[in-house]
Amino acid sequence: MTQPLQVEQGAFLDLSGRTTLRVTGNDRLRFLNGQITNDARKAGEAVAVEACVLNAKGKINAHIFVSATPDCFWIDADPELREALPARLERYVIADDVQIEDVTDQWSTFHVLSRTEPNLSDCRIVSIRRFAELGWDIWANAARHDDVSQQLLSTFDLIDSAAAEIVRIEQGIPRWGRELTDEIIPIEANLEERAVDYEKGCYIGQEVISRIKMSGQTNKRLCGLISLDDIPLQAGMRLASTAEKGKEAGWITSATRSEKIEREIALGYVKRGFNNPGVKLAAASPSGGGLDALAPENSGAVAAIPVQVVLLPFL
Repeated sequence: MTQPLQVEQGAFLDLSGRTTLRVTGNDRLRFLNGQITNDARKAGEAVAVEACVLNAKGKINAHIFVSATPDCFWIDADPELREALPARLERYVIADDVQIEDVTDQWSTFHVLSRTEPNLSDCRIVSIRRFAELGWDIWANAARHDDVSQQLLSTFDLIDSAAAEIVRIEQGIPRWGRELTDEIIPIEANLEERAVDYEKGCYIGQEVISRIKMSGQTNKRLCGLISLDDIPLQAGMRLASTAEKGKEAGWITSATRSEKIEREIALGYVKRGFNNPGVKLAAASPSGGGLDALAPENSGAVAAIPVQVVLLPFL
């Protein structure tokens, strides 16, 4: 059984294998600021900023973290984006003095959840919030992977991927391939406070983001969901209104059991009109008869699970 993560005691994850890009050239700042939602000038050698790369419709091509050293920017992204992200960025390098290099295999990356900076030699330590808690990325030469891992084990507990996933869901942190896809706009995923700078100037997709900010409305929003009967939920389940004859209300993207609140919980996108805290919905697998079967008059056709919309994070 996966043990709950005790952040207070300090713990670390091995994130080696995440996509790592190095951006150099005299035009790197101007170019990168024209591609990402946050201000690259906030990135430093000891601090990373969260950002998104968008298409012209404001939808997410990539979710990234950006740090900087004197001669370059460093981009950290999900492993699944190793081919797509460099190609997306290169598409907009026209007459710019910018070089984008994939250096994933040269680096090992660890993330430490601790309120104090780890004491490690010959590593770059970057302040970053991956789980809404203060944390630190440790960048080390790939050849030193095992050595750095052993140093961290002498002070911190190693978190397995299952425990990290529970914490991510509890904190309401969206993940690439689940909550974050090329059909999602950052504001829908609650990323505006962490990953969007509204004052930085133009970038690809900015018009859409600015328009949503002005209207104050999105078609859907990432929400927390609690299973009212404590029945496990699953990613891919569809959500429907129990008050409006099974009207489609959204879908579940990630689900787990939270031992901290002792409930079955999930993240999901809930449509406008249904995503206020306290709203009750029904969740069911599409293969179980479709949303029509969730309508009150057909309630016996599908074992629908009652859920309630709650604010994020769960804790």
